[in-house]
Amino acid sequence: MAKRDYYEVLGVDRSVNDADLKKAYRRLAMKHHPDRNPDSTEAEAKFKEAKEAYDVLSDTSKRSAYDQFGHAAFEGGMGGAGGGGFSGGAGGFSDIFGDVFGDIFGSGGGGGRQRQRRGADLRYNLDLSLEDAVRGTEMNITVPRMSNCGTCSGSGSKPGSSASQCGTCHGQGQVRMQQGFFSVQQTCPQCKGEGSIVTDPCGDCHGQGRVRENKKLSVKIPAGVDEGDQIRLTGEGESGGVGGINGDLYVLVALKKHPLFSREGVDLHCTVPIGFSTLALGGDLEVPTLEGKAKLKIPAGTQSGKLFRLRGKGVQNVRNAGFVGDLYAEVVVETPVNLTKRQKELLEELDTTIHEGGSKHSPQESSWADKIKSFFDDLVT
Repeated sequence: MAKRDYYEVLGVDRSVNDADLKKAYRRLAMKHHPDRNPDSTEAEAKFKEAKEAYDVLSDTSKRSAYDQFGHAAFEGGMGGAGGGGFSGGAGGFSDIFGDVFGDIFGSGGGGGRQRQRRGADLRYNLDLSLEDAVRGTEMNITVPRMSNCGTCSGSGSKPGSSASQCGTCHGQGQVRMQQGFFSVQQTCPQCKGEGSIVTDPCGDCHGQGRVRENKKLSVKIPAGVDEGDQIRLTGEGESGGVGGINGDLYVLVALKKHPLFSREGVDLHCTVPIGFSTLALGGDLEVPTLEGKAKLKIPAGTQSGKLFRLRGKGVQNVRNAGFVGDLYAEVVVETPVNLTKRQKELLEELDTTIHEGGSKHSPQESSWADKIKSFFDDLVT
């Protein structure tokens, strides 16, 4: 059965950009994933079809070949253009076009060599207290990674020996390949583009040039970092092996839960329990900040849930040291418990006198009562 057009499979037009292409693929992959459709062979087939289409269209060189030659670009030949070969064996049509367009769009290296390999980037999850995130600190971490072998200095060869020139590409890292009327260069399959082969491998890394180690690092945490921020340590990722360069390490910040404060950007929030009499009569209240205690003036008649703003008591902006957020303290009335008989009598007496005053003492309660009365009057009429 003939394959469907890859653009049609993903439901996009031929001018789609990379971001929209990825969105289209993710949508289909989520819909037809075998884990979501365990008993559906149709869903499995559609999932594979979408993956195949995305694998081609998300690769610049493959997409260019597909746009020009369609599915024929990835089959064994095109229009009977005779077979060919190179030292080491013949490649498929997709290999040819992958190298042709790879050179055009910059995926190939200069001077007949494959571009320098780069080690994998690593991620380290770092749990920070709110205090350390706000003030900044320096922390020691241990990261498991693949590093250059110390015995052979990353060469892969046993000390005292060296790699030999590749006999297939003669040290060029690439071989010339003939396929019909095409003559192109391809990465040497023997040395993988290095131009040399390790003939007497190092006993510690077995010729790989890399060994696993636990690397101890010191990480400087700038003041003001927040949940999800990343700190990049260049070159502290995994080694790229023989002739390669190291990847990077990304330290991902996660904030521990604080017993008093919550954080929203550069602002801090806290809830302060307060007695009924202080809200009613007014007074001074001590509230916590990251720098110590601060005094808050409570006006008489303050309602529970009132927010008080303490300027400059929040968090420094990590990208602008001159800007500091605020602290918002919410006062919440604490209902007294375990009352004595006398205390209950006093509260009942207070409640009676307050209700005798009506809206004078309880404006919100009186307004609420008026709204209820109006609601039921409307129901009757």
